[in-house]
Amino acid sequence: MLLAAFAGWRTLLLSARLRAARAAEAMAQRRAEGRARCLAMVARELQGPGLSLLAEAPGLPEAQRIAVAAAGQQILRLTDDISDYLAGEAGPRRLTPEPLVLAPLLQEAVAQVATQLGGSRRHWRLAEGFAGLTLRADRRALLGALTQVLNRAARMTRDGDSIDLRPVLTEEAVAIVVEDEGAGLAAADLAAGAPEAGLQGTRGLGFGLAVARSLLEAHGGSLRLEALHGVGGRAWLTLPRDRLVVAAG
Repeated sequence: MLLAAFAGWRTLLLSARLRAARAAEAMAQRRAEGRARCLAMVARELQGPGLSLLAEAPGLPEAQRIAVAAAGQQILRLTDDISDYLAGEAGPRRLTPEPLVLAPLLQEAVAQVATQLGGSRRHWRLAEGFAGLTLRADRRALLGALTQVLNRAARMTRDGDSIDLRPVLTEEAVAIVVEDEGAGLAAADLAAGAPEAGLQGTRGLGFGLAVARSLLEAHGGSLRLEALHGVGGRAWLTLPRDRLVVAAG
């Protein structure tokens, strides 16, 4: 009798916990959907100002034209980043892989970030090892991940500082390593816990790095950040080795 009563009480307790867990899950889902709707609305609202700036830029003096056009492009890239982030949250991202010669893609990413700096300058140093490397990847996604990481490096450094990009090839992976000599990684750029553990979830990540990580993971890769004490920061953008199409001899 006592055992039957205890079993019944235990069943009721477990049922109550299950209902509470399901209610909490449903609430979290509603909140996530609400955040997604807000972000999508922000992306739509930003497109108008971005396009307006691009339309106004040609009629301005050269110095202003460059700055205004760069601001317009930056706003439109932000709308693309938000769309990419939302697509990644909704499910597996659709990629359109193609052979990408890596050196010109890196130069394009550097040029985009450099334009946004206005009068401030960074010494961008691309290692010769990128020559002859071709990756099979989605161009827009890889370029987006690169610009987000380079933007972070630019923010963490000062006028005249150097930012180095170099390739690292192993039997399992190919990595683009970005090193800067800034004040060090901001706390918000690192996930909780030891940085060598990599980036877990999006907690502790700035929005741009969360987007970059999502884009790399869609390729089967990863994003890893390291703090170099007294030196600056290092970011590893890693892809599986089988995405390497051509390597320098």
